[in-house]
Amino acid sequence: MIEAIEAVEMRTALLTLRRATGLPVAFGGMLHDTRQVRIAELNGTVTGALRGLAVCIGNGLGGKSIALQRPCAVTDYRQARHITHEYDAAVAAEGLRSVVAVPVIVRRRVRGVLYGALRDPLPMGERAFDAAVAAARDVEQALVVRDEVQRLLAVTREPVYGRPEAWEEVREAHSELRALAPRIVDAGLRGELHAVCGRLAGAGGGAGGRHDHREQRAVTLTPREVDVLACVAAGSTNAAAAERLGLRPETVKGYLRAAMRKLGAHTRLEAVVAARRAGLLP
Repeated sequence: MIEAIEAVEMRTALLTLRRATGLPVAFGGMLHDTRQVRIAELNGTVTGALRGLAVCIGNGLGGKSIALQRPCAVTDYRQARHITHEYDAAVAAEGLRSVVAVPVIVRRRVRGVLYGALRDPLPMGERAFDAAVAAARDVEQALVVRDEVQRLLAVTREPVYGRPEAWEEVREAHSELRALAPRIVDAGLRGELHAVCGRLAGAGGGAGGRHDHREQRAVTLTPREVDVLACVAAGSTNAAAAERLGLRPETVKGYLRAAMRKLGAHTRLEAVVAARRAGLLP
């Protein structure tokens, strides 16, 4: 599943790159061992010469970009003197000349490489270069989110019953998962996150992790109202909740007021308690 998610993010970045620049070809791949990237995603190619190509660190333009951890470009790949030429046959078969390679770096570790290319030996314009860098940054941000999601999912799978103090960590994880879910491109993972949040919300509340069913009431909140309450339950201010959810503080206040009204609460704390009793928050 992880490789599938990475593939979705890379495909999205390549499509964005071509649309933003008009470059005829974009391709890339992720680093799945310590020594090489395998080119798996192609956009605009007319042959299969590049598919599956294993680019070793230090070799070719992409390998140089990975080794230096910075973007690199050549105006004419076949004539470039500052790269090695192990991959000339595949590049020539696709008819590529001017190429830019940008590493995908997450927490100082290279995770992949993204390429944009022309079929003519022309200088890569600043606009195209900047767009390639921006596309790689998009992949990086998506991977950061995915890594955090995996960490939080692991937290939510830990047993917490009989350990009241662990519920605070679970509640924080619930809040972060709800904030991250709208930013996930992959529908499968997004659905898994929502399912996990639902299980957490229904699993229990209070220090002992059990809802008081006598005090539950039927309440329907919008997803964003639940998102805001989850942040509040984790101790966030309106400003912090707004930053986490990518909303304006005034919008957060509006969602919070609506949730409080539906829950019959007069304070933020009352709203959180009522939401827990209603099975909307863990």
